[in-house]
Parts: sequence; C-alpha cells; structure tokens
Amino acid sequence: MSRLIPYGTAAERAAAAESVGAHLRGGGVVAYPTETVYGLGCALDPRALATLAAFKGDRPFLLLIAGPEQAPALAWTEDARRLAARFWPGPLTLALDDPGGRYPPQVRGPDGAVAVRVSPHPAIPALLAAAGGPVTSTSANRPGEAPSDRAADAAGAAASIPGLLVLDGGALPASRPSTIVRCGGTVRLLREGAVTRNDLERVVELE
Repeated sequence: MSRLIPYGTAAERAAAAESVGAHLRGGGVVAYPTETVYGLGCALDPRALATLAAFKGDRPFLLLIAGPEQAPALAWTEDARRLAARFWPGPLTLALDDPGGRYPPQVRGPDGAVAVRVSPHPAIPALLAAAGGPVTSTSANRPGEAPSDRAADAAGAAASIPGLLVLDGGALPASRPSTIVRCGGTVRLLREGAVTRNDLERVVELE
C-alpha cells in the first residue's frame, strides 16, 4: 500500500528528508513531481531496480542528476557539455556513452547509453540530496496508460509497487515531455519535446 508525504514546500521537503533517504537507501521506490509529470524512481540499488522494472517493463530508466559532476563515469562530450550548460535545469535528456560499463543494465539503452537529466522542479534537489546520488526516473503509470499529473493519480497507477512512497508536490501544470538527444560521435535528436530542434541547433550541429 502506498503512503503519501507532503512535499510541496521547502519546509515539507526538509521535514521528509530523513524518511525519504532511508526509504531509498533501503531499496524503496518513490513517486515524485517533476516539471513535466509525476515520476517513479529509486536509487541504483539492485532490489529497487528489479521492483521498478517488474512494474514498467524492460525499457531503460533515465537518471535524474544534480549536474555532470554526479555522473562523471559517462562520456561528457563537448557538445553534451554545451547542451547541459544551455538547457539545464530543464526538460532536456542527454543520452551519453558509458565507456566503463559502470551503470546497471536497467539504465542502459540498447547501445549502452545512459540517459540523464537535471530537472528544474524544486522537489528534485531535495530528493537527490536525500538519496545521496542519482535517482531513476520513469513516468508514474503502467506502459500504455496516461502519465499522472497529481500525487493521488500516481499513487493509484503504481499501487501495486510494494511500499511505494508518494511525495505530494501538488497538481502539475500541463507541459510537453522532455527532448531526448543522443550525444556520442555525433549529436542526434531522438525525441523532440519542450526543447525544439531549432533551440538545439543554436547550440550544436545535429546529425
């Protein structure tokens, strides 16, 4: 059964920090607000990743990070750094090579890339601080169903996840999904969302 915790103000987030951190470090899954929709996430813990994968299927999860310094093992190309400097925090996801193979398979795409994003939602820095590192992110709904823009909807959609902790940040405004860009030897636009192709081409050359 899921449990809701108020997470909409700085005071609420501070009050919840210890319990949220303990939940994540203990292999738990949380639902939380972002600037687009409610997400589901966990720390890079094998138990938690298995729980999340059982709910969402085999699609790789992206990682929310505080900045490039929180994922130093990834291949931060010059183009990736330019895009991060211009659009983060914001709805831009960068898929980067993991040359050392240090990340678990649940967050690596078919080509081995790991997708990362810095969210501008004020709840996310508090969540990452409580976790002590990156947190996975996938929309709080079953595959094929509509994403959730309210905590209660996220709780209902993911009710089958054991011990789910729902961080209630209130209702989220309608928004476009994040743009996904693959940064390797070249830069490819994989999905156009809130950051447009024209926005990207002002910063880097796309394939």
